Amino acid sequence: MAEPLTRQEIDRYARHILLPEIGGQGQQALKAARVLVVGAGGIGAPVLLYLAAAGIGTLGIVDDDVVSLSNLQRQVVHQTAAVGTRKVESARDAVARLNPHVTVCPLPFRLTSETVSETLAGYDIVVDGSDNFETRYLVAEAAETLRIPLVTGAVGRFDGSLTVLLPWTSDAGGRPAPRYRDLFPAPPPPGTVPSCAEAGIVGALTGVIGTLQAMEVVKLVTGAGDPLVGRLLLYDALAARFETIRYRRRRADL
Repeated sequence: MAEPLTRQEIDRYARHILLPEIGGQGQQALKAARVLVVGAGGIGAPVLLYLAAAGIGTLGIVDDDVVSLSNLQRQVVHQTAAVGTRKVESARDAVARLNPHVTVCPLPFRLTSETVSETLAGYDIVVDGSDNFETRYLVAEAAETLRIPLVTGAVGRFDGSLTVLLPWTSDAGGRPAPRYRDLFPAPPPPGTVPSCAEAGIVGALTGVIGTLQAMEVVKLVTGAGDPLVGRLLLYDALAARFETIRYRRRRADL
């Protein structure tokens, strides 16, 4: 049975509870949810803030980096005073200031093939806000094996994308939902995709993509709306344009 909301929580989440698509039951589901956020950087920052504000009961944060001054242009979960401290600790403190009802599990390490499954196990949803292809493929494969919904996103200089992966499910016609490798069959060769430090990135862009990822998590937890399964949402900031591309499982028998 879901843990009841306290009087203070009812007041805090009143605007959620008013929504028929969420209501009291949906807010209780958010309170009971355990969400792992991979990366406390540009994308992970708004994800963490909006999920904390939404009342997610437990947030795990995986990141092995420390806050640098150049992060603050986009990584809004961190403050100037946090420069030089671990990102997981800075993010934990920010979540605590925003919503003391949220339990935070700081995980100050980099995911590897040896640690990824153990780290993801026990969470209801994983949000990937990592900044490298190695981690994205590791997380996607582990989430599929463990049957944990994955909300994954990425950003470039002025563009971003996100999708939701539930590859163990099927659509109404019986077609298996796609995998991460159906969308991105193989990572690009090393050095072909410049990092943010090399190419630059507009700060507000990470807020757009991270906030959209947080919205997908709320939908998955509460059952509101249709998650972005089999659909890749693309955002072009310079043109102020959104597009959605459908994609499918490449081999239905795999």
